[in-house]
Amino acid sequence: MPQRLDRREFLNTAGLAATAGLLALSSQTAIAAEEKPRLRKALKLSMVGGKGSLVDKFKLAKAAGFEGIDVDSDQPVDEVKRAMSESGLIVHGMVDYVHWGQPLSSPDPAVRAQGVTVLQKCLRETKIYGGTTVLLVPAVVNKEISYEAAYHRSQAEIKKCIPLATELGIKILFENVWNNFLLSPVEMARYIDEFQSPMVGSYFDVGNIVNYGWPEHWIQTLGSRIGKLDIKEFSRKIANEKGKGAGFGVEIGDGDCDWPAVLKSLKEIGYSGWATAEVGGGELERLTEIAKRMDQHVIQPYAA
Repeated sequence: MPQRLDRREFLNTAGLAATAGLLALSSQTAIAAEEKPRLRKALKLSMVGGKGSLVDKFKLAKAAGFEGIDVDSDQPVDEVKRAMSESGLIVHGMVDYVHWGQPLSSPDPAVRAQGVTVLQKCLRETKIYGGTTVLLVPAVVNKEISYEAAYHRSQAEIKKCIPLATELGIKILFENVWNNFLLSPVEMARYIDEFQSPMVGSYFDVGNIVNYGWPEHWIQTLGSRIGKLDIKEFSRKIANEKGKGAGFGVEIGDGDCDWPAVLKSLKEIGYSGWATAEVGGGELERLTEIAKRMDQHVIQPYAA
């Protein structure tokens, strides 16, 4: 016959089992909370106004309520490191600004080579900062540069940088802009996939799409290819009345971007990571207003 437990032993055993169960449940809840997709609020360095040093600008962005920043490719490395240290602001990535003046689709091999050199510089400096991505406009199409030439030239040049990106663990993310290139989400997905590398993807700009599409549709198609987000707004009405560029002259939440639909699509693809404002900036009051609007329309609704 098995030995019988008296009442005290039974209660002790039951209590230990219950405690173990609660601890396991608590651990599972903590893991679930950590894994829950969330957005991290950032801005572009070019948005930070004032005449102060880089340290001052980083502190200003932090005081306005931002956690991270995308820095330009022309910033002194030592100054950026010092600004990070003294402000607590995270440099999550870099923007390769020469992609307009020295496009990887240029018919001039020397220009393309300069573009590759700067992209590689950005990859190395991003690693120094502890960032994870370099934003790149992959090509420009115009009267002198055909669509097909831009497609193949840019891929060939970017492929030269993938070994370094792989070695450093820094991704090259392509931004959708008004460059007459990659005009549909299906084509952008194909362009990315043809590299056959996890080190390339999309830096999806929500507002840039609104003039000729719907961001939520692009998000659904691009899916896990999206590595980071740019956040801005666009008004089709103002664009029609005053010209395309004027459409960006509205605050986040006041234009034609359907933020609930965008956030729903982001949750469906499991996106978690940086959401970086790219709007007209200023000093503390202006940056604080931008941060509040991001909280109201993007960050906090996404967490709900």
